[in-house]
Amino acid sequence: MAFHVEGLIAIIVFYLAILFVGIWAAWRTKNSGSDGDRSEAIIVGGRDIGLLVGGFTMTATWVGGGYINGTAEAVYVPGYGLAWAQAPIGYALSLVVGGLFFAKPMRSKGYVTMLDPFQQIYGKRMGGLIFIPALMGEMFWAAAIFSALGATISVIIDVNINISVIISALIAILYTLVGGLYSVAYTDVVQLFCIFLGLWISVPFAMYHPAVTDIGITAVHEVYQKPWLGFIKTPDIYTWLDNFLLLILGGIPWQAYFQRVLSSSSATYAQVLSILAAFGCLVMALPAILIGAIGASTDWNQTEYGMIDPKTKDEADMILPIVLQYLCPVYISFFGLGAVSAAVMSSADSSILSASSMFARNIYQLSFRQSASDKEIVWVMRITIFLFGASATAMALLAKSVYGLWYLSSDLVYIIIFPQLLCVLFIKGTNTYGAIVGYLFGFLLRITGGEPYLYLQPLIFYPGWYKDDIDNIYIQRFPFKTLAMLTSFFTNIGVSYLAKYLFESGTLPPKVDFLDAVIAKYSKENMDKTTLVKNDNIILNELAPVNPRHSLTLSTTFTNREAFSDIDSSPEVSIAEDN
Repeated sequence: MAFHVEGLIAIIVFYLAILFVGIWAAWRTKNSGSDGDRSEAIIVGGRDIGLLVGGFTMTATWVGGGYINGTAEAVYVPGYGLAWAQAPIGYALSLVVGGLFFAKPMRSKGYVTMLDPFQQIYGKRMGGLIFIPALMGEMFWAAAIFSALGATISVIIDVNINISVIISALIAILYTLVGGLYSVAYTDVVQLFCIFLGLWISVPFAMYHPAVTDIGITAVHEVYQKPWLGFIKTPDIYTWLDNFLLLILGGIPWQAYFQRVLSSSSATYAQVLSILAAFGCLVMALPAILIGAIGASTDWNQTEYGMIDPKTKDEADMILPIVLQYLCPVYISFFGLGAVSAAVMSSADSSILSASSMFARNIYQLSFRQSASDKEIVWVMRITIFLFGASATAMALLAKSVYGLWYLSSDLVYIIIFPQLLCVLFIKGTNTYGAIVGYLFGFLLRITGGEPYLYLQPLIFYPGWYKDDIDNIYIQRFPFKTLAMLTSFFTNIGVSYLAKYLFESGTLPPKVDFLDAVIAKYSKENMDKTTLVKNDNIILNELAPVNPRHSLTLSTTFTNREAFSDIDSSPEVSIAEDN
């Protein structure tokens, strides 16, 4: 394959445009949060993200390189097809559920990161434990999409994969470093526009290529491979449902999502943006679905790709760039490549920012340096943005199973963080003992179920398992991921109430409450929780709300009765009354 100078120039122009927008956004908002709260401005953008920019950046939470490449691949792969392309519907419903039930209590209470409620209710120790799967999810996701970008660029313009990954990562890190959420949000607008325009321009050229059969025919009839509409075999129904629930519910507890929620100007805006983003996810998936269908309808022997189809060459995951390369004119394929690289950066930048935000606030500031100045926190964020970005880049270049690692970490987000988030927001009375035991139970059930992507063999064989003799691994058909999530949820509740009963009834002496979670009301750990909302350097916006008529104090922070109620109508309760 020849080196394409034109393609390289197109990529450079696009990257410079994205970098310019990111730096412009940082310059435009450089005075935001200058009154001693610059770190919060970097994390949640001053809580003044409007409807237009908010809608685009919320959509970009999930519409990225993995989203469009993965959707095209699922539709293309013989025997799976559109029936197994769950991401568009799954993530759209995830945004709807998140908007209806989670956005309002999180935004109304003025949290800064997703980990804030965990540290308020369960203390800094549990916040640190929750940070582990959250960090793994963000880092492996960024690494996976950087890896996908390098392979995509190498397909079309034939440049070294490592160079393309490093340059792409540096661009994303640089504008995230200087502008925080503002730069991420404004570049999301440009990137989503490029994705939409680039892919839709490519679709007609690819669809009417002489080697492509009418996709309406190949949808239901076997021509070059099985119909691309796909089907679900009866034994696979439970696996399909398990994965679908993982996308819907496991797509909620991500800092990348709540960063957008918490940056909204009001709780109602956060809900509206989530619903708009759900619609955006569906719209942005359409060209990827069509490209996957086109790939399944192509006689590759009539193209320069060769006689062997992409699936046989184990290049099904690259079907989108392959279609752009071999079924579109050169200038169109370069434009589509810009769309793909845009998709990658729109996901990678938010993941890097999310990881650094959680570390700087919830680990460094709240756990170790509660007296840290705002300037110090800003510098910690900048350093960790660079370190996490470099780490994700290194994993993309060196790790051979980065997709498997991301797949496993996303399962842990669903199994561990989601049930814990349900408990801290909606179940009153749960405590650190229940949270830790639920965490461990969920983790053990997931790990012992095995992971084919990492060739991790199961220790527990659920009903319906079978052995794949080709790869010599065991496959679970039983929905054990959802079982592990439910076990973690109910274990948290059960152990919490059991611990509460044992301590309050006198069955266990107060000195055994080593986590200070039940009866040690004035313990150091509980004072740490109080510091979370009282320290001048660690401010939750419920004490300095965007809307001045809102007035909440400490006692309302530790109760869950307002989770579904309108925060505007909640009464003011004093700390004295709480005591």
